[in-house]
Amino acid sequence: MACFLVSAAEAVIVTAVEKGVEKKEMMEAEASGSTQVKELHIPLSRKLKWLSNMLWGGVVLLLFEHIWHGEVVPFFPFLTAMSDPADTAAMLGEMATVGVCMALLITIVWVIMCKAADVIVSRKTAADAQGQEV
Repeated sequence: MACFLVSAAEAVIVTAVEKGVEKKEMMEAEASGSTQVKELHIPLSRKLKWLSNMLWGGVVLLLFEHIWHGEVVPFFPFLTAMSDPADTAAMLGEMATVGVCMALLITIVWVIMCKAADVIVSRKTAADAQGQEV
């Protein structure tokens, strides 16, 4: 019914944090006087952008699915479950179970993806340091 709202809330928070981290990284790069980083690594702002894209993509797809099934409508109260108190309780239960599980799963996949990217980058850095091809 409204499980996508949990991921949307997380996406809003992650996007705000991403913009703050990106600004901080830019300020640090300007302060050091270097536009290029000597050490090869993936910046946190880029990793947060990955999470943001994954969350917003899921929100858009779920919103489309809920519109398709008539659970989200273009007039107030927008969520059909909000018109009846019994449906509202079911909607909140779905948000607490399905919505939270989906948001956690996306975040866990993102953590695994970041760890894998770090391993790949460190392998490439080690191979470059030894003068070998990857």
